[in-house]
Amino acid sequence: MTVLSFDEQGVDVVYQGTDFRLEKELVEEAIGKSYPDVTDHEVLQIVEEEPTLSGEPRRIAEILA
Repeated sequence: MTVLSFDEQGVDVVYQGTDFRLEKELVEEAIGKSYPDVTDHEVLQIVEEEPTLSGEPRRIAEILA
């Protein structure tokens, strides 16, 4: 299971027991959108090859509000 924790500067990720951070600029470059407009599903797709996506995608701006 992958855990994503969002803040204003990036995303803390726990993937297969490994903790790492995706900085805001890296996420924006990888997705091609401004950080607040990126969704949790899009970040999950950066981390996992074939993620199981459930529920509606949420924009980072909504998560941080």
